[in-house]
Amino acid sequence: MQQKIIILDFGSQTTQLIGRRVRELDTFCEILPYNKFPKDDPSVIGVILSGSPYSVHDPEAFRVDLSQFVGKVPVLGICYGAQFISHTLGGKVEKADSREYGRAHLETVDMQNPLFHGFEPHSQVWMSHGDTITAIPADCEVIASTADVKYAAYASTKHPIWAVQFHPEVFHTIQGSLLLKNFVVDICGSTQSWSAASFVDTTVAELKQQLGDDKVILGLSGGVDSSVAAVLLHRAIGNRLTCIFVDHGMLRKNEFRDVMHDYECLGLNVIGVDASAKFFADLAGVTDPEQKRKIIGRDFVEVFNAEAKKIEGAKWLAQGTIYPDRIESLNITGKVIKSHHNVGGLPKEMHLSLCEPLKWLFKDEVRRVGRQLGMPEHLITRHPFPGPGLAVRILGDITPEKVQILQDADDIYIRGLRNYKVCLSGEEARRVLAAGIPATMTDGEIEVSLYDQVWQAGTVLLSTVRSVGVMGDERTYEHPVALRAVTSTDAMTADWAHLPYDFLAKVSNEIINKVKGVNRVCYDISSKPPSTIEWE
Repeated sequence: MQQKIIILDFGSQTTQLIGRRVRELDTFCEILPYNKFPKDDPSVIGVILSGSPYSVHDPEAFRVDLSQFVGKVPVLGICYGAQFISHTLGGKVEKADSREYGRAHLETVDMQNPLFHGFEPHSQVWMSHGDTITAIPADCEVIASTADVKYAAYASTKHPIWAVQFHPEVFHTIQGSLLLKNFVVDICGSTQSWSAASFVDTTVAELKQQLGDDKVILGLSGGVDSSVAAVLLHRAIGNRLTCIFVDHGMLRKNEFRDVMHDYECLGLNVIGVDASAKFFADLAGVTDPEQKRKIIGRDFVEVFNAEAKKIEGAKWLAQGTIYPDRIESLNITGKVIKSHHNVGGLPKEMHLSLCEPLKWLFKDEVRRVGRQLGMPEHLITRHPFPGPGLAVRILGDITPEKVQILQDADDIYIRGLRNYKVCLSGEEARRVLAAGIPATMTDGEIEVSLYDQVWQAGTVLLSTVRSVGVMGDERTYEHPVALRAVTSTDAMTADWAHLPYDFLAKVSNEIINKVKGVNRVCYDISSKPPSTIEWE
């Protein structure tokens, strides 16, 4: 029986980060809405309560019945989770005199408490709350304080309950990973048996049992998720898997040809469909980003459905849906920022059952599984690419001419990122090696490409804007493009990548000189939040 940690989501932006940190400890975890705790599940070895945008005093605040798990398995409350536990069990939570946000240092820490084993004095933590705990329940004791927060952490003397008002999951809490390890491994007793190898073996066996002799259809996108799903399914059922790769005309330059070649080299049974004319016709004159997504999603289903009907006897539709797709789709706040192309797109008239072999994995786990399956590195390290493709990287209406301009500019940018090498050492080098990124070792340093250093990069065509320029002593009036590159762990939050100036200068010069229709290059230095990674 596979052990698991349950993370109850109260709506925090960093709930997925908690999940990522737990998975990094080779421990399976499941993120569930605050009110969906699984009853009578013997595989649950611990529970973590996340932060929340609400105060415990808000009438609409999310609440959970603690008796479902308190006293049965160890519990860790984080931020709102810590305040909710205190408020519910007899402590007191009040509005802070000023919002407690940003870096802080633990002034006192009970390092004998198992939650803080191995901590260093004055360890840096990250606070982010408007309320604060002013009294803890009678059977609890304070185990850490900062200069301004007396109850930075507390523990129960009666039940296995620990609570912290800071966020151990974020990078700025220096020993946050150690705290979570202390809880997950030492307190909850995780055997740390969740790995890429165990996932492949278990999933292949489960797919064989689930699918039997049935035929399966998979929609390929060229990205790492659907590609890994295809190879995993191929290992389980061989040529009973048929893959369909639809070209909507808004892929990167030469991508349809190159990706089809890669899939054939992997031995996959792939049907390639060029439907670009249909997509361009249906997108003509459309400028609203959400409308673009809906048209592309609708047309994709129509094209895919038409091809799928040609495959006799198919009973399953496979998708490369990963865990963040599902968590975002089930956002407990109910607010949609933009529609997701991977979830809920199964047409009822296809009468196919859904198979999602990667539905429990985060993106970097998908890449580790790809390596375990022996896939080529250039497929595994491909940056995320939006389902609607370049349509959401062109501001304004879509035309084949605009797509070609963007393809040419983007090709220069991406090739430049792949060719530019940087040397890393210390913590940066350790982070890159831990992520499995290909690197060359030289005198204690590692050399990697800029492409492998960033999470996602792309070019945006501002086709609704024209700017004045001068080329060959003549006035030009053409479009600007914006280059975008971000660093991230799971795309829930992202920071703009600090690319070298000489690289940006070289790429800018090459784009302006070689791409007709572009006379200005900008670099996007906004982070997520408040911006999204894609412009549309």
